[in-house]
Amino acid sequence: MWIRSIRATTVAALVAAAWGGAVWAQDSRPALTPPVRETEPSTPLACVQPAPMVSWEDYHGPFQKLVGAFGRRLERKSAHAPHYKPGAVLCVLSLHDKFLLSVRETFDPVTVLGIAYDAGISQAENNDPSYGQGMEGYGKRLGAGLAGEASSQFFKDFLYPTIFSQDPRYYRLAHGSKRKRFLHALEHSVVAHREDGTQMFNFTEWLGTTSAVVLSNTYHPDNRRGVGPAATRVAYNVGGDIGFNVLREFWPEIARKFRLPFRDQNEPESPGTGFEKR
Repeated sequence: MWIRSIRATTVAALVAAAWGGAVWAQDSRPALTPPVRETEPSTPLACVQPAPMVSWEDYHGPFQKLVGAFGRRLERKSAHAPHYKPGAVLCVLSLHDKFLLSVRETFDPVTVLGIAYDAGISQAENNDPSYGQGMEGYGKRLGAGLAGEASSQFFKDFLYPTIFSQDPRYYRLAHGSKRKRFLHALEHSVVAHREDGTQMFNFTEWLGTTSAVVLSNTYHPDNRRGVGPAATRVAYNVGGDIGFNVLREFWPEIARKFRLPFRDQNEPESPGTGFEKR
């Protein structure tokens, strides 16, 4: 009987040991966790600075200073999103950068020459007759033109881009057919880029232009008042900005055609544009 008891005790001990070992093995086994799928790089990619602007000295040939100044005027607000680094984005403009952009756009030589020319045409047509004629009248028209340009660039390059965290630059498409790129340039008047790279309505273009038009009534006393005349001037100014965006989009091809240096000139040519060198 005691042998049977010893056997029962031994079997019970073996069962207990086996059960305890199984429990210990289960407790000591590392917990299973679902695999982690990396959807983003562990460290964010550094932003990409745009290529440096071409200096006047890099232009050679007839009217080199004029061509150089015009090219810089186009390139200053042009941005080429990097496609050679997947996921990389352009570095955003700081508050200081936006302010400097508005100042440089206002006092750009091409801008000042255009304002001086418009003041002469305005005087010849006797627009703003309260300014009078002669050098005094021309000086008032020139000053009004500079004030209008300064306010417009302040609103569109600094104030509203800061309020809406918007990039005031034009993002060049630089690939695809001419029609696609032309429509992209037109689209920029209503679609702009946020500082985080996403798209948004172009508040800067419309609110900035409207603010500048409304403010211009203070130094253009002979302007027609009312919603209709103001809307006409807003549409005219937005149309001018669209024209500059079209030039910005196709400037690399135009520059290649006439063998002019330009920003991002090391980028490959976009096929099917119709501007290829022959």
